Amino acid sequence: MSAPEPKTMTHREIMEALSGLLLVLFVALSSSTIVSTALPTIIGQLNGSQTQYTWVVTATLLTATASTPLWGKLADLYSKKLLVQVAIVVYVLGSIIAGLTQNTEQLIAARAFQGLGMGGVQALVQVAIAAMIPPRERGRYNGYLGGVMGLATVAGPLMGGLIVDTSWLGWRWCFFIGIPIAILALIVLQKTLHLPVLRRENVKIDYLGASLIAAGVSVILVWVSFVDSSFGWLSWQTFAMVGAGVVLLALAAFVESRAAEPVVPLPIVRQRTTALAILGSLAVGMAMFGGSVFLGQYFQIGRGYSPTEAGLLTIPMMFGLAAASTVAGRLITRTGNIKPFVVAGTITLVAGFAGLSVLDHDTPLWYVGIAMLLVGAGVGMSMQNLVLAVQNTVSLKDIGAASSTIAFFRSLGGTIGVSVLGAVLARRVADSMTTQLAGMGVQSSGGDSGISALNLGSLPPAIQHVVRVAYGDATGHIFLISMFIAVVGVIAAVAMKPSKLRSTVDLAPAPAAEPELVAAK
Repeated sequence: MSAPEPKTMTHREIMEALSGLLLVLFVALSSSTIVSTALPTIIGQLNGSQTQYTWVVTATLLTATASTPLWGKLADLYSKKLLVQVAIVVYVLGSIIAGLTQNTEQLIAARAFQGLGMGGVQALVQVAIAAMIPPRERGRYNGYLGGVMGLATVAGPLMGGLIVDTSWLGWRWCFFIGIPIAILALIVLQKTLHLPVLRRENVKIDYLGASLIAAGVSVILVWVSFVDSSFGWLSWQTFAMVGAGVVLLALAAFVESRAAEPVVPLPIVRQRTTALAILGSLAVGMAMFGGSVFLGQYFQIGRGYSPTEAGLLTIPMMFGLAAASTVAGRLITRTGNIKPFVVAGTITLVAGFAGLSVLDHDTPLWYVGIAMLLVGAGVGMSMQNLVLAVQNTVSLKDIGAASSTIAFFRSLGGTIGVSVLGAVLARRVADSMTTQLAGMGVQSSGGDSGISALNLGSLPPAIQHVVRVAYGDATGHIFLISMFIAVVGVIAAVAMKPSKLRSTVDLAPAPAAEPELVAAK
């Protein structure tokens, strides 16, 4: 049975509904950016390691990534409004738990739980907007999304820095501060968001497929974090973990190909536009997450700036993201063409990473600022528009699965990026510190001294200098890796098929599609 074409909403109705959705998005994004600047202080005070530093971020991204397709699929079957509200509640509970943790292990677990809510929010906001606004007009409203992303990414690092630098607050408020905003978003959404609920009979959720995807990705990421430090590349641990990850993902693909309601619909993924957007999203995901995570650490550990100063120093990247997203969104609405902006964005991203690839512990700040501006502009022009390109090719009934699939791979790119780059950074920092200490006639403790290298205040001045040089010089190398990966995004963008954005919420009626829908049931 075909669903009626949704009633066209007025600009005022769209803006009222959008207000609550933007509040939700601000909460989810700012929770990551606040923590990114504060994390060196948090891990230092909890006496954590570089690997644990990486996993506080990776755990959140991993659960957000694994749950994104499931949230999107549920949005195609049940109330989008209710699901957004459920995701907010999960996020709030996770924030409370994270703020009460006593060690890094508890913090990693709490952030993993919080990631479930964040994944739902980030996927479902896109789905709700797609259900309200035709693709041709969506570029105009994507400008508002870009503005909120810019505000969250500019205000977040500053707030995180101020919180940990304010003695009577402390780092725990980095998690508590978003709770009242999330509750306000719940109230606003209840009053303003009104979307039709298209109920279907005999609905089946592919929990097995979602579990296999999550398990396969998790095993691979755990291997990335510990290979070459805890065990060798050619070891039984490597063969066991990589083999298990590949088998689990192969089983997931098998299950998805036969599931009645797959969480990642393979027919959509096999479409040219979607497949290329997935490749581009992997590169953009690495940029978006890797940049914010490791630049904050670079400024604080490698350059010796306070958390507040580190937040201020990341403003060029956030300004580039907000400005490019807003301008590109309006131009896309005016022209109806999306490919030129995605191509320009990915090329700009490569240029920004190329600039950051030469960072060391005394690179001029004006140079770092220009490179960050380019990275931000590249992300702003490409991130939202890759989702929009896919949404333009699918019908309304599949908008949740399609949107969440792109969000899934973008988040997966970020998760893999943070994990891989964090492992590379940890290895290079350890090697650099060992070399420097040997030159000073000091034997490295190998991390067994009981004091974290990130807890600089507990280290002698000479050792502090060694740590700063190690982190400052190692950061450029991870952005060199990012540059080569971002080239894949350029290739994918260039290969995308040019198309005009449609002016209706749903695709034009296609009678041939009806038997397929009935068969799927």
